[in-house]
Amino acid sequence: MAKHEHVRVAVIGSGFGGLGAAVRLRREGITDFVVLERADSVGGTWRDNDYPGCACDVPSHLYSFSFAPNPDWPRTFSGQRHIRAYLEHVTDTFGIRPHLRLNHEVTRTTWNADELRWDIETSRGTFSADVVVSATGPLSDPKIPDIPGLDGFTGKVFHSARWDHDYDLTGKRVAVVGTGASAIQIVPAIQPRVARLTLFQRTPPWVMPRVDRPISAPERWLHRQLPFTTAARRGILWGIRELQVSAFTKRPDELGLVERLAKANITRAVKDPALRAKLTPSYRLGCKRILLSNAYYPALTRPNVDVVASGLKEIRGNTVVAADGTETEVDAIVFGTGFHVTDMPIAERVVGADGGTLAERWKNGMEALRGATAAGFPNFMTIIGPNTGLGNSSMILMIESQLNYMADYLRQLDALGGRAALAVRPGAVDGWNRRVQSRMQRTVWKAGGCDSWYLDANGRNTTLWPGTTSAFRRETRTVDLSEYEVLRAPVPTAASAAGSRAKEAVK
Repeated sequence: MAKHEHVRVAVIGSGFGGLGAAVRLRREGITDFVVLERADSVGGTWRDNDYPGCACDVPSHLYSFSFAPNPDWPRTFSGQRHIRAYLEHVTDTFGIRPHLRLNHEVTRTTWNADELRWDIETSRGTFSADVVVSATGPLSDPKIPDIPGLDGFTGKVFHSARWDHDYDLTGKRVAVVGTGASAIQIVPAIQPRVARLTLFQRTPPWVMPRVDRPISAPERWLHRQLPFTTAARRGILWGIRELQVSAFTKRPDELGLVERLAKANITRAVKDPALRAKLTPSYRLGCKRILLSNAYYPALTRPNVDVVASGLKEIRGNTVVAADGTETEVDAIVFGTGFHVTDMPIAERVVGADGGTLAERWKNGMEALRGATAAGFPNFMTIIGPNTGLGNSSMILMIESQLNYMADYLRQLDALGGRAALAVRPGAVDGWNRRVQSRMQRTVWKAGGCDSWYLDANGRNTTLWPGTTSAFRRETRTVDLSEYEVLRAPVPTAASAAGSRAKEAVK
């Protein structure tokens, strides 16, 4: 067991959020921190998701930190290995390695009201920290549906985020369950080498063409020689997406033209009317995430592919049975069924001031002031917290805004002096959440006629931000101390001081 270590800040997770927090801490002059990572390397979701065809659906120059531009992205939309390499590069460039505590899974973190600190238990030792920054992200813990008979399946089973590269799919009969962002990349990647592929589709996604291409050597040379061109490229990509936001958040009917283009995309690729009908959504485009692919529809038209327009109901031996009664014998099942987004497992491991967990606090839905701080959890911040997700742009923009808030939060603690903590007022959280949910009602995500992973068990969208990234940045530029209660460490009485001395003498 490693020795106990106390730090000013403990960051949980080493994906974009965790590494971004680490870089920002160093840039603020704070070096007394650790990054607790359960795996043996950095990268977060871009380490865990290495399935065939894995790539980002946000342009490369926008899906990177503004403080760490990469002039050498090889494609306009980068693949998994290039994004992971970028995160390794950021780790080295900004000196984060000494702060990493790899293979340290956080099993419990508990607020210590007497000491105004967090006591942290991990798989490799204990820590304590004045401030905890949770950057585990919503796409870190795979969700596999509870399918009757799954335990008795005689073949191979794995989730897209836990791909088994030792299992060769060549010549196998494979069931792919789900039609989200991962599945539409996996299907065309494995279709040419499997004997048969059966896709179980509960709801068809809207899929638009992916305008991807290699970035030429002259372009990369220009970005290296004239860095402002990289910033300009990023700015143009950002601006285009900012202009699109109102259609998602205020005027969903404006998406009708894009919807017609998406239908034309289906018609162009899928000639069979019956298959085309299966693949055409009945909800408003944008209600679920719009997916990008040039290969998905063509793969579904191949002779060795079947599309079952129904969810998976049960498994009998090596036979998978759909809700519509379709039965198929398979050798392997690949689940592309998403993640625990609105019920993040880390919340079950965080114990607040009243002795309850963050999961218990959020049992009726996640909510946090400015997506960062939850009532009852002093000096605890979340990166990519409730209502900070996006439906059309880069999450790195939102992460950097939350890093601004984190930096000012720490400055405010410094200004208070002594041993202090900030506890967000429940009224501030409630007021923020009411405003967010009120704005959410007219968005396409609520009014678009679909049931998506953006919604929690109560039908509330606790995942997305109903506005522009620039609006969120304004909201998170500084910490408003009127939204917080300042906590001070108890002043020891003469009796308690004597008791403490007695305990030390016993030791």
